[in-house]
Amino acid sequence: MLGTPDPELAATMGFSGFGKKARTFDLEAMFEQTRRTAVERSRKVLEAREREKEDQAEKEFRILCTDSSVSASSAAGPRSTLTEREAVCSESEDSSNEALSGPSVQAQSSAKGQAEDTDDDDDDDEEFIGPPLPPGFKDSDDDNDDDTEEEDNNPVKKIPDSHEITLQHGTKTVSALGLDPSGARLITGGYDYDVKFWDFAGMDASLQAFRSLQPCECHQIKSLQYSSTGDVILVVSGNSQAKVLDRDGFPVMECIKGDQYIVDMTNTKGHTAMLNSGCWHPKIKEEFLTCSNDGTVRTWDVNNEKKHKSVFKPRSVQGKRVIPTTCTYSRDGKLIAAGCQDGSIQIWDRNMTVHTKFHCRQAHASGTDTSCLTFSYDGTVLASRGGDDTLKIWDIRQFKKPLNSADGLPSFFPMTDCCFSPDDKILVTGTSVKKGGGSGKLFFFYRETFQKLYEIEVTDASVVRCLWHPKLNQIMVGTGNGLAKVYYDPVKSQRGAKLCVVKTKRKERQAETLTQDYIITPHALPMFREPRQRSTRKQLEKDRLDPLKSHKPEPPVAGAGRGGRVGTHGVTLSSYIVKNIALDKTDDSNPREAILRHAKEAEENPYWVAPAYAKTQPKTVFAEVEPEDDETDKPEWKKHIHAMNNNFRNQCPCSKT
Repeated sequence: MLGTPDPELAATMGFSGFGKKARTFDLEAMFEQTRRTAVERSRKVLEAREREKEDQAEKEFRILCTDSSVSASSAAGPRSTLTEREAVCSESEDSSNEALSGPSVQAQSSAKGQAEDTDDDDDDDEEFIGPPLPPGFKDSDDDNDDDTEEEDNNPVKKIPDSHEITLQHGTKTVSALGLDPSGARLITGGYDYDVKFWDFAGMDASLQAFRSLQPCECHQIKSLQYSSTGDVILVVSGNSQAKVLDRDGFPVMECIKGDQYIVDMTNTKGHTAMLNSGCWHPKIKEEFLTCSNDGTVRTWDVNNEKKHKSVFKPRSVQGKRVIPTTCTYSRDGKLIAAGCQDGSIQIWDRNMTVHTKFHCRQAHASGTDTSCLTFSYDGTVLASRGGDDTLKIWDIRQFKKPLNSADGLPSFFPMTDCCFSPDDKILVTGTSVKKGGGSGKLFFFYRETFQKLYEIEVTDASVVRCLWHPKLNQIMVGTGNGLAKVYYDPVKSQRGAKLCVVKTKRKERQAETLTQDYIITPHALPMFREPRQRSTRKQLEKDRLDPLKSHKPEPPVAGAGRGGRVGTHGVTLSSYIVKNIALDKTDDSNPREAILRHAKEAEENPYWVAPAYAKTQPKTVFAEVEPEDDETDKPEWKKHIHAMNNNFRNQCPCSKT
């Protein structure tokens, strides 16, 4: 049985510390002990200061009493001096017995003021425990308050534009932008039919998209938007069927196409013409909205792709069908707004599809495409971006006249949009430019006065899309030359582009490739073994012995031809005939003679044809051979033609007569 180990032996062998338990630290208890120690130290310092002040006040009082007694003794004699001293002493004794004891009123007031100061200092010391702050130091809260006041006074400082990154989507217009609610992923779509996915947390400084796909094949992308939960994406393209994708780009649902031969669009199950815009419901994550050139605005349910939920049909003043070019939900999801080609803005209650709740017939110029409608965060103001180069802001409670308007903002694209800042005080939109006509800009307007606060020159192309994310506090811009830019501020912005710009570009890994795959099988049969590669010199010597491989190829014919070969050039009929004669491989012998060569054998041994016609077959009469002309002086090609003519005459039935 083992006993307890000897401590000296354990210390000698180095095992003395194995039996001890690990020390645990309680941070909260340590912080509480530190705070109590600091408070106790501060209290002792304050008590020492109070004692010093009381001693100083007592010394001043004694000096005051001495001065008063000296002045009284100088005015009277020795007797009077004694009397005064006794009187003063008696008064002091009486006053010591009374409740109002201590220094004079002036001294009390000064001591009281000092005590109040010490109380304030005590309060300050209790709030801020530790060593005194260095001179000239300002509290960070005070600085933040000052900065906040400055930002409130100057809204331009709220715009995060100090830094930017550029994402290369392609070479054509970026016509759609979408950010998920958390701000982790950005999606871009363009006229090149591509939809690209950008992950800020996964990207490095090379700024490459992690996925690219074409969900609608050869149709331009009109709109992209994440749902309120960020798990699915609405894709609106140039066809009549909207699609819903998941976060990774895989299809979830596709809207059905309606019957284009039905006149009443209410009776169709889906859109019958090109889509223009779409968006998700802000509260219901399964519902979304689309508008189309068939003159309808439809709501859909993700769980039912066979039929729409409801249909809204905008009408003109005469009651005719008009085409909605953009549509959106209000912030609470109770209203549906649509901008139409006749310049009107029509708003319905989501639960009442027949009559509009608000409408303005002359919101923008007739015949232009209203490219964007967006509600403010407080839900009382609607901003509209018109194809008549204007930006207007409306109060939906008084919808007959705009609150403010700004013109001179060119727009060449049917999806040029506008957006509100996160604090709801600034309105942002972009402008379009012709090729070589300058730079596209972002304009910032103050919401209350519509005064232009700021502008940013983005690039030498049109600014089509703009998006100001409330959580990231970053501005995304889509341009006409295939770029997607992100503007941010290192201090005011959160995450987003700040995550990827600090990551260094990954080095490409050198891929180890084999030029030839070798299968090594020990103890394999010789027939499966690969032949050993021989030297090049021996292979050339072996090929030299091969007459086919060592044959020198004939050079092409140049000129009139030689060695029995006819020249290739020449387009006349004679050169063509000469070429065909030279290439003719037919037998030049007389076919009559070739047939008669077997006549004797056929007569002696009639096996195939002659027995069948033995009784009815007449006697065969052959044409006599005509004497041939002297052809010694004729060229070869004429002799050949003459022989062909003779063969033709011999074979023709009419020549037997």
